[in-house]
Amino acid sequence: MTSVARTTDRPRRRFRVHFNTDDRRHPIENALSVTAFVLGVLALVTGPIVDLHVIASWAGVLGFPTGLYAQYISVTTTERSLNVIGLVGSFVGAALGIYHGGFFP
Repeated sequence: MTSVARTTDRPRRRFRVHFNTDDRRHPIENALSVTAFVLGVLALVTGPIVDLHVIASWAGVLGFPTGLYAQYISVTTTERSLNVIGLVGSFVGAALGIYHGGFFP
């Protein structure tokens, strides 16, 4: 029972996203991974909405090569995971955006 009492004495840590699992800084790789993720999610969310086909098309077309390059230079598993989510979201969002009307209004 003493081990249970000791665990409650620990200070609580704040939630923090940790990209650099190898304890080195990778600012360019992290920025590209987050950019690809954001563009992929934006394309995926706006893709099914017919009136937002322009945003979905452009976000997908910009997010896909960004995600490919980010995947090429990625160092950690967390970066690669974000890249894959961004790539899939960009591809699906761009396909839906193009289907619903393309790049121009």
